Amino acid sequence: MMQRTLAILFCVLLSLSPGAQAKGFVFTDSTGKKLTLADYKGKWVLINFWATWCPPCLKEIPDLVSLYESRKDVMVIGIAMDYQNPKTVLKFVDSLSISYPIVLGDRKIAAQIGPVSMLPTTYLFDPAGQPAAYKVGLISRESIEEFMRENSPNSQSHRPGETSQRKRK
Repeated sequence: MMQRTLAILFCVLLSLSPGAQAKGFVFTDSTGKKLTLADYKGKWVLINFWATWCPPCLKEIPDLVSLYESRKDVMVIGIAMDYQNPKTVLKFVDSLSISYPIVLGDRKIAAQIGPVSMLPTTYLFDPAGQPAAYKVGLISRESIEEFMRENSPNSQSHRPGETSQRKRK
């Protein structure tokens, strides 16, 4: 029942905001590496806007780390917003063992993706690079994976040993 409730909550994302326009985003992560949507063709791309002072943001980070580390078909990019000192953000990243790329964001960075009215805000792009989902508020690994299962045309990109529960049409 809980899984179904989470899936329903995430499926609200299907009514993706028309603001999701990440066709040509270019970010530079905290290590200096350039990240573009085209770099991850064939993967789901999850872009999560967060802040160090945001309790729901911090609550979802372990799920995002787990998703990133266990699925080769998913790229997670965290965009830290509303910070005063970049060093504080990077210390936070280390203390939370965040392994996915972190971008030090601002309104200009966010504008490449879409509206960010509250934190956390998450955008999900399908393996073809098309906007697939948008959510303001807390997300979970379970809800993300349920959404991807229900919206993936194939299951070939799972890691060996993973089982696929995608619906056949």
